[in-house]
Amino acid sequence: MTDFLDCLKHKYAYIAIGEFKSGCFAEARQLYEKAVSTYTAEGFDGAYLLQEPGSDRGIAIIFWDNPGDMTEHHTKVYDEALSKISHLFAEPPTTGFYEVCSEILPLLAGAMASK
Repeated sequence: MTDFLDCLKHKYAYIAIGEFKSGCFAEARQLYEKAVSTYTAEGFDGAYLLQEPGSDRGIAIIFWDNPGDMTEHHTKVYDEALSKISHLFAEPPTTGFYEVCSEILPLLAGAMASK
């Protein structure tokens, strides 16, 4: 029964949507990558940083097994990187946690289409 319940677990995504001051996206990207690189595999399930083409607007998505895992991954290096990012924002980003309700992987999508 535990195996079945494990299959029903969903990932969570921490989302930050914001805009950086003009020309600051590249610096923010480096700091984001430094902060996220401090995460260990325990509870961390990947991250993406998206940039709207031709702008300094972006979306950061970090996947977790559960929301508490993010708190457990705060380190001094992570906090230092975030403090360096904060002044680069044009205004504070919008953030939130979301439950991943559906995940469609390429291999699975192809298998489903052939049925």
